[in-house]
Amino acid sequence: MSRRKGAPHSAQVKDEQNLLPLESDETVEAGGPSDEDVVDLLAFEKRHWADGQEFVCGVDEVGRGCLFGDVVAAAVILPAGLVLEGVHDSKKLSEKKREQLYNVIIDAAVAWAVARVDSAEIDRINIRQASRLAMKQAVLALNPQPEHLLIDAETVDLELPQTRIIHGDALSQSIGAASIIAKVTRDRLCKEVWDLHYPAYGIAVHKGYATAMHREALAQFGATPLHRRSFLGKILPQEQQTLF
Repeated sequence: MSRRKGAPHSAQVKDEQNLLPLESDETVEAGGPSDEDVVDLLAFEKRHWADGQEFVCGVDEVGRGCLFGDVVAAAVILPAGLVLEGVHDSKKLSEKKREQLYNVIIDAAVAWAVARVDSAEIDRINIRQASRLAMKQAVLALNPQPEHLLIDAETVDLELPQTRIIHGDALSQSIGAASIIAKVTRDRLCKEVWDLHYPAYGIAVHKGYATAMHREALAQFGATPLHRRSFLGKILPQEQQTLF
């Protein structure tokens, strides 16, 4: 099997058409695993590999609840049968571990891609549709194209078989891998790009989430062009939302 690693793809997407969810093949709703649970993180993948679907793709997004910056999605196809130790929900990993696993995933992947939708687009089409749009663009950037999508708690508007898995980043290695790629990508943007442009806001620390530090900076300095205006209604008076 040939291996092709896609270069990171950052798409400032403006297309809002065809965003209604397709009927997915399956929705899996289960409680999130506890620390004591032993979870087969390849259980979902194995079902499709057994059916002859070699290219099973995990899809996830990061930044959905932030007040600031892009929502970032990743799509990852890993080789059939590969076990990557430590790959699961990115939120439960340290920053150092995520960075280590990012490189492991990139090196091992058959294909991977990331996509971004910016704050202006989020305000225009809403955060759920923006998240789905970023996921769609990430999947479309893959080569080869996947045969089945495993998606964390969402659907993607593509004519591809897909399974929506609640708590998918903790139940599927492929989704966990996508979660890590998306998280590391967005965190790097926060630290290496956005924080340099707006150092007074502490973006490198809180990553755009509504922490006390972030709220205090907003109250003092107002919103930047990268803040999501649709998220600020209960935080800032209208006149402070357009100071930049």
